[in-house]
Amino acid sequence: MKKRSLKMALAGVAVMSLIAGACGGSDDAATEEAVTEETAAAAAECVTPTPVKLQLQWFTQAQFAGYYAAQDQGFYTEQCLDVTILEGAVDISPQTVLANGEADFAISWVSKALASREGGADIVNIAQVFQRSGTLQVSFKDKNIVTSADFKGKNIGNWGYGNEFEIFAALTKAGLDPAKDVTLVQQQFDMAGLLSGDIDAAEAMTYNEYAQVLEAVNPKTSALYTAEDFNVVSYEAEGVGMLQDAIWADGKRLSDAAYVDTATKFVAASLQGWAFCRDNTSACRDIVVSKGSKLGASHQLWQMNEVNKLIWPAAGGAGMIDAAAWDRTVTLSQSAKNLEGGTVLTKAPDAGSYTNDIVTAALALLNAKGVDTTGSAYMPETVVLTEGGN
Repeated sequence: MKKRSLKMALAGVAVMSLIAGACGGSDDAATEEAVTEETAAAAAECVTPTPVKLQLQWFTQAQFAGYYAAQDQGFYTEQCLDVTILEGAVDISPQTVLANGEADFAISWVSKALASREGGADIVNIAQVFQRSGTLQVSFKDKNIVTSADFKGKNIGNWGYGNEFEIFAALTKAGLDPAKDVTLVQQQFDMAGLLSGDIDAAEAMTYNEYAQVLEAVNPKTSALYTAEDFNVVSYEAEGVGMLQDAIWADGKRLSDAAYVDTATKFVAASLQGWAFCRDNTSACRDIVVSKGSKLGASHQLWQMNEVNKLIWPAAGGAGMIDAAAWDRTVTLSQSAKNLEGGTVLTKAPDAGSYTNDIVTAALALLNAKGVDTTGSAYMPETVVLTEGGN
């Protein structure tokens, strides 16, 4: 897929946006002092911060920790941005909020956003934060579900709202008809249906619902469930993983150099926030909990650790849109059959559906600041969950 070209609008952005500073990834006192001084210096140079609204696609949790960290650590302030983070909910479509002009940027899964774009929403992917899919289908071992082909004849849970697209892709690849070969069950955004036995295989994110079952007490042992109690089908491993959390911009405004400049600074500060969370998982857990996350500290630490796995390492640089992964998402969106035999997309998106121009300029700003934007040495932590995720 070709990408939207913004080279003319981006001319001079790097020069305008370079503000001296240090990486926010260290915990030592000297670095913290340097970051504080940098933030103060940047604030002094900034006459009037540009107001920015970011629409999330779900409630406050570590899925969005990089944005909260960028706000908390002053990375947005360094870029002369005054960012308001708008919490999501079940009935909020972030790409629609963006297209309606109610936010400046939005976080959305690619397949959902492209469906909205096909429907007329002029939105553009400017940074692919999550490089891998985190969607699973989780079942108890006695159900003998180890691949998507084993879904046949089973009750398969899904949340709807566009979160089911990978399930349809997996069924299509396995040669199963979702209207005949499986029973699709509307699932709440928890694992109660699985634990009660109403659902044979429940939809889960690696960073959220999967942790919820591991935080639950097994009534047979009076101890927490363990990974050995379950089978997990990973859609990424099955070859049907679709690109998920990305930063989307208003396509109508991308011809405005001022908006492109703001977008570049916003992406740079956001990715700096994600780099900070890569290197400071506990600190970002604390930031998210302080912002009012509904699930507790050990759950948010697990979530932060698992989200980092979806971002890092990023060989081409965090946020870069990989053409092969993009094309796979598009192909699956055009081929996966739903209950009615339709597909997410009826045709391939046009050339303006994404651009790497903004994220390339943003990475240049971060590299000049000494921020590690690839995380080539990244190693996940080991997180111990507690009952209820507290």
